[in-house]
Amino acid sequence: MPKKIPMRRCVVSHEQLPKNDLLRIVKTPEDEIKIDFSGRMNGRGAYVKKDVEIVAVAKKSKALEKALGVSIPEEFYTELERAVM
Repeated sequence: MPKKIPMRRCVVSHEQLPKNDLLRIVKTPEDEIKIDFSGRMNGRGAYVKKDVEIVAVAKKSKALEKALGVSIPEEFYTELERAVM
């Protein structure tokens, strides 16, 4: 029996994708925003497709801010762009 691939939805493009094709962004219990490379960090998570264009749309549409309920600084989007390249 083949192993089940966990699917998650990108908060920007609303595509259902395998978890490996997405980056998890977490709002920690201390209200910090972090990129969760392990996929196991504590806090509220939102998934973003590993695509520079999607990151640009996320920034413009504030999709991550809406999903996590917190304002996200400009520097974080720069860090996110580097992470998806």
